[in-house]
Amino acid sequence: MRYGTGAEVLAGLDLRLAPGGFYFLTGASGAGKTSLLKLLYLAQRPTRGRLRLFGEDVGEAPRESLPAFRRRIGVVFQDFRLVRHLSAFDNVALPLRIAGHDDREIEGPVREMLAWVGLADRASAKPPTLSGGEQQRVAIARAVIARPELLVADEPTGNVDAAMADRLIHLFEALNRLGTTVVVATHDLSLIGAVKGARMMRLEDGRLSDPTGELRHPPSRQPDGAPA
Repeated sequence: MRYGTGAEVLAGLDLRLAPGGFYFLTGASGAGKTSLLKLLYLAQRPTRGRLRLFGEDVGEAPRESLPAFRRRIGVVFQDFRLVRHLSAFDNVALPLRIAGHDDREIEGPVREMLAWVGLADRASAKPPTLSGGEQQRVAIARAVIARPELLVADEPTGNVDAAMADRLIHLFEALNRLGTTVVVATHDLSLIGAVKGARMMRLEDGRLSDPTGELRHPPSRQPDGAPA
């Protein structure tokens, strides 16, 4: 993957994410973690090579087909990307409304999720009135509310204290036990030991090291049936 005509920021990656797996993605700043996540949630396309998602080749898929794939993916962005004029409740409810659920179905799950992330009393607050940590928690609640098949999180605990970070990782674990494949990019290596059976992927200068045996390098054809 490259941006414009610049040098490749990711090169020779070959990985298979097992359905229902839990993965931590680590590496120094500038190693390419965010770029790899962008490929996984279809914000960017690979400039060469092959990308399969949910068992289908999406690297060359028509642009109009991508929204259907994206609805199966939950994303926690580093910069939150909340809708500023909507309340915390309505931001979290967005994926359910896009999926066609009516307000009677939405009310209970959204309030339960806001309570889980410690924001039950901030449901009517809009993003500009929330702290960075509160916005992060709204973004996480929005990403997981629809039980996506793939959850991609970019530094999801970077703006919260250790106790809340632990709570959020346990939320990801609970979602993972329901079958969601989880990929968490983080600088916090202490999180990795908190999830039993989690795998670690490390990026160095745009290339993956292989501490787990799940990742191979240099590239070969990716197996069918993988989430990504």
